[in-house]
Amino acid sequence: MGHKNKTYIIFDGDNDKWAYARMKGWKALEHIDFDFENAHDEYTLTNNASNEDYIKGKLRKRFQNASQVIVLVGESTKNLYKYVRWELEIAQNLNIPIIAVNLNGDRKQNSNTCPPIIRDTYVVHIPFKMRIIKYALDNFPSEYRKRTTNSSIGGRYYNDSVYSTLGLND
Repeated sequence: MGHKNKTYIIFDGDNDKWAYARMKGWKALEHIDFDFENAHDEYTLTNNASNEDYIKGKLRKRFQNASQVIVLVGESTKNLYKYVRWELEIAQNLNIPIIAVNLNGDRKQNSNTCPPIIRDTYVVHIPFKMRIIKYALDNFPSEYRKRTTNSSIGGRYYNDSVYSTLGLND
């Protein structure tokens, strides 16, 4: 199932752009079943992209149509406040489901890399693997919207049977 809702992707533009590019590459390949509507395709940044107010204004517009957020969690993501923390705050304020994708391959929340603002909140934590990202895009947003107030504490992760079903037995 291709994912038709807009996905807003948060990442460290200096160190983790490769992962964002890989996701766009998966989407571009016709023989791979991976699709997402990229919220970054709307409201492109222009030459004014050095102005923080300008950038945040464009990013706010991208959030208006986003149905879920992916945050690519690399080694330095937790230390980025100017945009990454701000974007995560916007997502939380808009009650948009967040999928934390661990670039180091962790299947659960890693307190050494996870941004503090999403630690112990109802965010699903997964490794950077195409099949589980697709699974999370297809399943977590509806699960998030159905959650009870009691389920809003603590990081969420998928058990080993989900990975086995997806052929990710490593």
